[in-house]
Amino acid sequence: MTNFWDKLPKNFTVLAPMEDVTDTVFRQIVIKADRPDVFFTEFTNVDGLLSKGVEKVAQRLRYEPNEKPLVAQIWGNDPEKFFRAAKLLTDLGFDGIDINMGCPQRDVVKKNCGGGCINVPSLAAEIIQATREGANGLPVSVKTRIGVKKIITEEWISHLLKQNLVTLSVHLRTVAEMSKVPAHFEELSKIVELKNSINPKTKIVANGDIKSMNQADQLFEKYKIDGVMIGRGIFENIWVFNRKIDPQKIGLKERLNLLLEHVNLYEQVWGNKKDFNALKKYFKIYTFGISNASEIRTKLMETKNYEEVRNIVANIY
Repeated sequence: MTNFWDKLPKNFTVLAPMEDVTDTVFRQIVIKADRPDVFFTEFTNVDGLLSKGVEKVAQRLRYEPNEKPLVAQIWGNDPEKFFRAAKLLTDLGFDGIDINMGCPQRDVVKKNCGGGCINVPSLAAEIIQATREGANGLPVSVKTRIGVKKIITEEWISHLLKQNLVTLSVHLRTVAEMSKVPAHFEELSKIVELKNSINPKTKIVANGDIKSMNQADQLFEKYKIDGVMIGRGIFENIWVFNRKIDPQKIGLKERLNLLLEHVNLYEQVWGNKKDFNALKKYFKIYTFGISNASEIRTKLMETKNYEEVRNIVANIY
């Protein structure tokens, strides 16, 4: 089976998986602004994926062909379920499978899932192996952090590199730090050195506090990493992957046009399957950095349905 990671350009870009954010609708809107080289799905729990309630969970795995290459990200703590989930995801046509070993949510970590995997390296290895066996040749990667309560880059990253991963994405904070402190970019030197000595074929992707392609280029040059993964930065600039656009020069009308496309597509795809209020988290993307952002955002946040959003935009026009 083809390993798409090997066909990516040098210094590639990835949109980070974000809970209840990076669904198929948002990925479609990002494509209109300018797409990254790789998309990820939202986190998908293997227990839910294999349960009777799979229909609701499956919303996370919905995609359109133009979103590829697309990696399905899964989490859990049962290797056998990872095996079965990997088989299912392979059948669904994904280009790769990523294992979340970095989620900092307390209830997730407590169960040795997400970032909790860092506490049980032997289980992490079992999960990776089971996923690889179920994936039947589909490339398997991991997204993780540099420790739980303290930084243990050498110990933990070395362990993961020995698992023969295709790609390793590292959020440069500990689980306990969440996103409350600046990313520890200095750890990239250690990570790349470990990769070169343990498994030179594994691609290293940096994540955390990356908000522009200019900043990404500096990281590529300084640390010789393979890719960058941008998450929360896209809330400040949805055109972040577009090297030709200065977001400060994008006017209100263009921003609101993209907002309307997002609202219309969201209604078309999800209708009543998702709560309208879940759409509101995206509103700040389209008002970030403009002079009267607070006033417009306040009005948008008070809306109760799609039509009210359209009316507000029409009045601004």
